[in-house]
Amino acid sequence: MESSFLNGLFEDLEKDRLVLPTLPEVALKVRDTLEDEDSSMMDVAHVITNDAALSARLIQISNSPLLRASRQIETVEAAVTRMGSNMVRNLVTSIAMEQMFQATTDVTDMRLRTVWENSTQIAAIASALSIPQTNLQADQALLAGLVHDIGILPILSRAEDYPELLNNEQALDRIIADAHVKVGEAILRTWNFSDDLVKVAAEHENLSRYHAGPPDYVDIVIVANMQDAYGTDRPYARVDWTTVPAFEKLGMETDVSSVDMDEANAEIEIVKTALSG
Repeated sequence: MESSFLNGLFEDLEKDRLVLPTLPEVALKVRDTLEDEDSSMMDVAHVITNDAALSARLIQISNSPLLRASRQIETVEAAVTRMGSNMVRNLVTSIAMEQMFQATTDVTDMRLRTVWENSTQIAAIASALSIPQTNLQADQALLAGLVHDIGILPILSRAEDYPELLNNEQALDRIIADAHVKVGEAILRTWNFSDDLVKVAAEHENLSRYHAGPPDYVDIVIVANMQDAYGTDRPYARVDWTTVPAFEKLGMETDVSSVDMDEANAEIEIVKTALSG
């Protein structure tokens, strides 16, 4: 059952027959407006204000420690001006993505909720880890955390046609482990995401990954996953941090007893709240 499911999945992916999720309409409209040379940030704000929930969350984030601003703002226009085009694009995409994590069956819905909750946790940790000396942007790190497991979505959607698989938790877990990075890479390429985010989907499970040059968003997501697993019974909690090059890339301690996330916890909770409403 598992092998036939995987073979069919990979064959459809290779032949562009696999149904991949699409970005929410508001995220596409904002991206199109930002790419229109004749549009201004006020035009972008107008698109956003048509979605009350998105507007509220964007203002909330603009006043959060994520931006480290001293003055409170109350309008979408002020929020987009403060953030700039790249951050607006990333944050609107991040906030709008929640609506993609919906299903037609209770079993799949529970799975998707778990994936979303984990993704928001990793996104929030990743944004807190984007320390200034790395030149990695908090909003891009946030989006990286949200999309790192995006490949799980079409796998679960496809599994809805296989009731015996959907009800076999262990088998489905193995399939997800085998396939989600390859599927995730394909999704982000379809969405025309930047190469640094495509790499996140493709390489975040490679804990021994080493690369030349400065740290990247894959490093941040790897470390965020490791820190989130610490103290749990998940497989990542059993990994020796000294064997994970991403910690060294980010200039972080590999002695778990010396890692203190207390200062970042407030920021993490604020970001999670903004993402999940």
